[in-house]
Amino acid sequence: MSNHSPHPLKRSLKVIVILALAIWGICILWQHRHGIVPPKLTPEQVSETNTRIAPVGAVYAGVAGEAQAQAAATAMAAAAMASSKGPAYDGTLDGGVIYGKLCKTCHETGTSGAPMLDHAHWDARLAQGKDTLYMHAIEGFTGSSGAMPAKGGNSALTDEQIHAAVDWMTSNLH
Repeated sequence: MSNHSPHPLKRSLKVIVILALAIWGICILWQHRHGIVPPKLTPEQVSETNTRIAPVGAVYAGVAGEAQAQAAATAMAAAAMASSKGPAYDGTLDGGVIYGKLCKTCHETGTSGAPMLDHAHWDARLAQGKDTLYMHAIEGFTGSSGAMPAKGGNSALTDEQIHAAVDWMTSNLH
């Protein structure tokens, strides 16, 4: 005679059932402890997530791209208007700060025909004199190669801030 049970499958089945019941119990305990549905996100959390995953930039090409670029400039101007409660950028007269926060959006990429910061784009403009550059930046300008919105689309900028930005740009040409 042997010491083996006449039904080895019966014993294996019992072990499997006990393990399944243990796993099922752990799952029920986990769901009870942590909940099945994740908690609702607050509007601030949703806003932070959307800001974090938003695209860094956009590409505008062709005729449709020109319309998109104009729409983006309009939206940027509206956002600047909505957020301004006094002089823009705390009234700074640091042209580099103003350029970095507003002007570079168009002048680094040439959006809407904006001249990039190199002598090829600026020498003819510089020949017209700084007063003309200031006037075009303050009042806006539409030329054959593109358009400059008044005050770069941010009407909260003071004339002195525009002068500082123009001076910074013309002194940083490549």
